Amino acid sequence: MTIMNREAFLNNVTANLHRPRRTKEVERPEWSVSPQYDVLAGLSQDELLDVLEKQCEVIHTDFKRTDRYGLTAVLNEVIEGYRAKAIVASSDSRNAEYDLDNFYQNLQDNGREVHLWDETKGKENQIFAERADVGITFSDITLAESGTVTLFNNKYNGRSISLMPRNYIAIIPKSTIVPRMTQVTKQIHNANEAGYEVASCISFVTGPSNSADIEMNLIVGVHGPVEVTYIVVDDG
Repeated sequence: MTIMNREAFLNNVTANLHRPRRTKEVERPEWSVSPQYDVLAGLSQDELLDVLEKQCEVIHTDFKRTDRYGLTAVLNEVIEGYRAKAIVASSDSRNAEYDLDNFYQNLQDNGREVHLWDETKGKENQIFAERADVGITFSDITLAESGTVTLFNNKYNGRSISLMPRNYIAIIPKSTIVPRMTQVTKQIHNANEAGYEVASCISFVTGPSNSADIEMNLIVGVHGPVEVTYIVVDDG
């Protein structure tokens, strides 16, 4: 990617701010303490999983555990519970790994509508997501402390999947669970520094949509799903 007229633009900005142009990199300060790294430090993956499960109670999110072989059965159970007739899901490369391609085909064969996110269909993806009963994606990194799933949104995984349907299901590989936001930002920063392709849009989803902005009255579903289920899959 080529940046056009960068120098002229920056010079114009600094001129209007009436200060000299900064030409040297900002030095990162040396902090005497870093408490953000101490929270939940040293916990095993199983202990972090327990923290995540307890946090799901706080954020009103259904929590289920399974393994690779039981995932499709649990998914089907949740979809049945939501009485879902239309499902939108990401075209994630992990679909094949977890046998979800066959699962989605079976849903279609049994009369349900299934739409896998397709970048070539543009707005059609969003239109389907808006009327879908359930959206399904994988979590790329999962925060135990807050019960947050991190979604790398790209051409295979539009953010509408977790935002527009009434219900949302996050498939969480157990290996993706980390203590908190500190580790997520570090992973993203390190990947970017190493030259790996990082999604330009990253969503942090914490359970169902909740807002108490108006007179402290809790309203669910204002800007996202009303019900959410996390399915943790033992991928060890």
